[in-house]
Amino acid sequence: MARGKAGITKYIVWAILIASFVGFGAFGTVNFSGGVGNIGSVGDTTISTSDYARALQSELRAQQAQTGRAITVEQARQSGLTDQVLAQVVTNAALEDETTRIGLSVGDERVAEDLSNVEAFNGPDGNFDRSAYAYALQNAGLNEGEFEENLRRDAARSILSAAVISGTTLPDAYVDTLLEYIGESRAFTWATLERDALNTGLPVPSEDELQAWYDDNIDLFTLPETKVITFAWLTPDMIVDTVEVEEDALRAAYDERAEEFNLPERRLIERLVFSTEAEAQAAADRIASVEADFETVVDERGLALIDTDMGDVTRDTLGDAAEPVFSAEVGDVVGPAPSSFGPALYRVNGVLPAQETPYEEAVPDLRDALVLDRARRVIEGMASSIDDELAGGATLEELAQDTDMELGQIDWTASTDTGIAGYQSFREAASAVAEGDYPAIAELGDGGIFALRLDELRAPAPAPFEDVRDRVEQLWEQEQATDALLTQAEEIATRISEDQSFGENGLDASAESGLTRESRIQGLPAAVLEAVFDMAAGEARAVRGDGAALIVRLDDVTPVNMEDPQIQQLGNALRDQAAGSVSQDLFRALNADIQSRAGISIDQSAVNSVLSTLQ
Repeated sequence: MARGKAGITKYIVWAILIASFVGFGAFGTVNFSGGVGNIGSVGDTTISTSDYARALQSELRAQQAQTGRAITVEQARQSGLTDQVLAQVVTNAALEDETTRIGLSVGDERVAEDLSNVEAFNGPDGNFDRSAYAYALQNAGLNEGEFEENLRRDAARSILSAAVISGTTLPDAYVDTLLEYIGESRAFTWATLERDALNTGLPVPSEDELQAWYDDNIDLFTLPETKVITFAWLTPDMIVDTVEVEEDALRAAYDERAEEFNLPERRLIERLVFSTEAEAQAAADRIASVEADFETVVDERGLALIDTDMGDVTRDTLGDAAEPVFSAEVGDVVGPAPSSFGPALYRVNGVLPAQETPYEEAVPDLRDALVLDRARRVIEGMASSIDDELAGGATLEELAQDTDMELGQIDWTASTDTGIAGYQSFREAASAVAEGDYPAIAELGDGGIFALRLDELRAPAPAPFEDVRDRVEQLWEQEQATDALLTQAEEIATRISEDQSFGENGLDASAESGLTRESRIQGLPAAVLEAVFDMAAGEARAVRGDGAALIVRLDDVTPVNMEDPQIQQLGNALRDQAAGSVSQDLFRALNADIQSRAGISIDQSAVNSVLSTLQ
């Protein structure tokens, strides 16, 4: 519909492309004069091969501009693009046939105006230039009469389609009904009956009953597509026991991390900076005399305590203020003392004693870090040679024999995330592997490596009853319990509808309000909200849950507020959307009616000839 409505624009853009030598240069100028002249007709209006070829070329260029890659005619055929273009030219022909039938056209003035609006046809002075116009059409293999007739026909088609689709409006009642549906809210009270509320026992299932329930719910026990994968892998943790670390390396690592193992005393402090020493001293005096506390002074300065927090600091951090701060007790306010921003008061909130970890105590941590690091380097050095062995025909089993790699097997599905499947790189490789793929070395996230092979691809299939019997019994029992709870809940809902309270029925209830149809409540099934919007005020209803039953009572219905700016904005959007949808339906109906009355004839061999020429 949009193309029919904006036909003039399409031809203007087409003319611009012609004038800028982009158009047919990408595909070669096509001349159909010596072959089939038409690919079909609608009524008395023929569809020329040139019209179809140009429309298809234009669409191919548009697709190339959108995707950044050229699309061949064969690709366009396979994707259905050629059929879409054919349908469009048939639609244009149908509209043209109808404009001819009713005598609708435009005059030369309109055609001249459209031509003057094409910048590519203008001369240096910005006005229409006939020489530029003729030159552009000549390069496109067109003549002026043909091009102007195309403009005239397209303008007439646009007038016809606009008469049908423009000005489409819907009655306010339509939009108001939608807004009422969307914007109404509900208030309700609800309670849950859990398994322990059952007032009856549950039956014991027979084997035949369980088998029947299994058969009726076979989807619950159908295994997804499974890949049986053999893999060989090696991680740093697997070889740490074989990695040796020299004493010198440990000593060097301890020296490098000296600041981590030997922490000086630190203080947790807050700092309040003043403009002058006098202001700082006045504040310190007020705090010392208990006239005000530190929080009050901070608040009077228009600050929050978080603005004064310095975290934990060392003596070196504080400079000249270090001595008073590190001599104070927790809770003391000291100062005025210097800071890089001016005189300040400091409050001590905590003391973190110095921590010294001797070399001997740090050795285990140092060794673990160095060993893992060296293990990663060892694996990194092995990866290339192992990959070469795989490329040379070595199997995963042979790798496991000849190297430190460990062999394993996994039944992998898209939800498997244990063991080696906990690594993202393995999951990606397992998802992509196909039968016949050769194993190759890939990296794990922790510095390890792996290679895998697909041994078997199992299609989705039900798990045997014997393997899942316990789960079948568990689910069967849960269903029986839910059914019994729902029966109890229905009895309670009846009593609540007759003016009993939730409390009178021994229920601990919760209340909700202001909920629309789009609301979601944590822990409540969607069926509760669906029921609420299907109930009358005061009505109570039982709702099935997952292993439980719920009792819901609708307390109040709040109509939509039509004066709410958001509702009005939504109403405008719905009105425009619905009008656009109706416009499209009207245009499709018009097009179908014209084609039905006039009749369509398509020569498929001529269409194929055009496509073959454009290959």
